[in-house]
Amino acid sequence: MCGIVGYMGHRKAAPLVLKGLQRLEYRGYDSAGMALYENQVVSLYKTQGKVADLAALSNFKDANQSIGMGHTRWATHGVPSDANAHPHSSNSGELTLIHNGIIENYEALKKLLVGKGYVFHSDTDTEVLVNLIEEVQKSHQYQLGKALQVALSQVVGAYAIVVFDTKKTDELVVAKLGSPLAIGMGDHEYFIASDASPFIEYTNKAVYLEDHQLAIIKQDRPPKILSIATDTFTDYYIQELELSLDAIEKGGYKHFMLKEIYEQPRAIKDTYRGRLLVEEGLIKMAGVEEHLDKFLNTKRIIIVACGTSWHAGLVAEYILEDLVRIPVEVEYASEFKYRNPVISNQDVVIAISQSGETADTLAAIKLAKEKGAFVFGVCNVVGSTISRATDAGAYTHAGPEIGVASTKAFTTQITVMSLMALRIAMAKESISVAQFKEIVNELELIPQKVEIALLLNQRILEIAHTYKTKHNCLYLGRGVNFPVALEGALKLKEISYIHAEGYPAAEMKHGPIALIDENMPVIVVAINKGYYDKTVSNIQEIISRKGKIIAIVTEGDTTVKELADHVIEVPETMECFSPLLTTIPLQLLSYHIAVLLNKNVDQPRNLAKSVTVE
Repeated sequence: MCGIVGYMGHRKAAPLVLKGLQRLEYRGYDSAGMALYENQVVSLYKTQGKVADLAALSNFKDANQSIGMGHTRWATHGVPSDANAHPHSSNSGELTLIHNGIIENYEALKKLLVGKGYVFHSDTDTEVLVNLIEEVQKSHQYQLGKALQVALSQVVGAYAIVVFDTKKTDELVVAKLGSPLAIGMGDHEYFIASDASPFIEYTNKAVYLEDHQLAIIKQDRPPKILSIATDTFTDYYIQELELSLDAIEKGGYKHFMLKEIYEQPRAIKDTYRGRLLVEEGLIKMAGVEEHLDKFLNTKRIIIVACGTSWHAGLVAEYILEDLVRIPVEVEYASEFKYRNPVISNQDVVIAISQSGETADTLAAIKLAKEKGAFVFGVCNVVGSTISRATDAGAYTHAGPEIGVASTKAFTTQITVMSLMALRIAMAKESISVAQFKEIVNELELIPQKVEIALLLNQRILEIAHTYKTKHNCLYLGRGVNFPVALEGALKLKEISYIHAEGYPAAEMKHGPIALIDENMPVIVVAINKGYYDKTVSNIQEIISRKGKIIAIVTEGDTTVKELADHVIEVPETMECFSPLLTTIPLQLLSYHIAVLLNKNVDQPRNLAKSVTVE
């Protein structure tokens, strides 16, 4: 949640910060703000709304300041407003701060500060934090770095912060706990951001702060990084980034979401490239290989995730149990630690997250590790917190996903989990060599089959025109395609704001069938694998109650074609890989309905891409 950008160097800060905020706007877009420093003066620009509204506030092209910071907000404390927008200043005006995260004990701290005469002009926890730092600084005559260190020891919550002090004009101080923070290392210039996208065109070198670390950044010397808890300086690793500027631009597409839907053939291929060695009959995954004994000896696998990643975990449950014959449980990470789960050192916990920064998933990882479980991470962002917090892991290679509604992350997560299942199954000998070869041969063909599914775009647009005014929708699927129904419903809810629910097809008659009438569209995944005849029976039950059927079927299907109002045919594949194809039409349908309704597809209301607060 929230995107932060900071800069100190020889360039004009304003246009650089603004461009950075535009690239981070997927993290939150309730309000935006910027602070620029020049000639002993900090100029603040803040507004409710988007970064474009911030850019319209002043002619930043004429600003010559070379120190600046900016923030795009997803509201936690206080409604979206000009007053609640970041940056926030201390009562003296000497300190300016931007913050991604949440201060859980802000009320107690605020009460303490009010008692000392501090006045507050917003409803945010961030204004409490900046004044707490000022109070510590003035009470003890500390420099900013030390004051920040002491103040943060009194804070409960999560944060990635940048602080500027008008008494120390050659310095920015940053700190991290729970929320992501990267420092771009340029030539006599430094960039600070929630991820690398704001500075990738200037440098490909970055340092990712660890939790409980603070960095003091001066223009003409290397950063100093210290532990907040121990007050000791620490070495750090400068990472060379592989992110390209082209990957974070729209590339001619109207929306990032559409671009990312069409990138899926490439993303799936990139995810199995170097891992799926069909001619050699091998799967090579270093994270699995080095800890193969953990997977072979475990009696249970627990998958923790949120949102779309949770749906990918549900698909993985079917694949793992079918191929590996190990019991799998899929848990909402947001509920995991609150129900006192039974975990032992014999368990394997797989944490799935696109961003690698999901706060609920990180909390689940922490609990699992405390209980002695082996924790394996699956995420997309190199250097992310989850990739560092887990015992081992595997990256998807989806490339940057900017659209808030996840698409290619879902299919690449399924791809990684399929590779894992196949490698473990072969080691466990729960499938034969012949079965293995048949499955990996099919997996290699999936990207070109996704390309065929994407050719359905015009047909799906026509269907979207028919159903764009509906207020409710049901999605049904069986077996491994039940999670696809859940994911399809989530996509429609997220970007079009139409109420939609996903159900196992057989569950419909246990309640939801009461909703069926001529105004209720029902999307049914009815491929010719699994319990096809049973799904056809469910379709008949809907038709008899005048429901409208949109069916996702296998190419060449004739039975459902006779029954459904609309049929979308996807290429035939093995049941285990069918979600990689059946989800494509559902992504496109949601996209087109949202566009036809004039919704903001890439930045749907109330949502943020990376949920970094619990």
